[in-house]
Amino acid sequence: MTDLELIEKKLAFIETCVSELHALCDPENIERDVREERFAAHTLQIAIQAALDVASHIVSDQRLGEPESNRELFQKLAEAGWVAPQLIAPLRDMAGFRNVVVHGYQRVNPAAVRDVVQNHLDDLLSFGATIRTKLHA
Repeated sequence: MTDLELIEKKLAFIETCVSELHALCDPENIERDVREERFAAHTLQIAIQAALDVASHIVSDQRLGEPESNRELFQKLAEAGWVAPQLIAPLRDMAGFRNVVVHGYQRVNPAAVRDVVQNHLDDLLSFGATIRTKLHA
């Protein structure tokens, strides 16, 4: 059974992270200020991880299949009607971004951090909104 309280906490955490990025981050300085870059990158990391946690919980609970990667979690949700197909690509890209930050595969590109902050925070909010709508339908 889907743990609604857990999912709501994760979705609220995503919203808090997005709100903090809007309030505390200056995207124009990400490429010039290491503190700005790290704040943005790591706040994104934990928000994206919360989205992955939600996706994993639902995919597992609803028995939507065995994803081969974190990125595939969002594909499974879309196939089952949990998220809109247009959200798949941005969410998969965010999962890849999170992997770079967490695992240090390569240096985090400050321009990529800035792009996510300036152009893709609404994707995280849309993810949360669509999950909530489906849970309470």
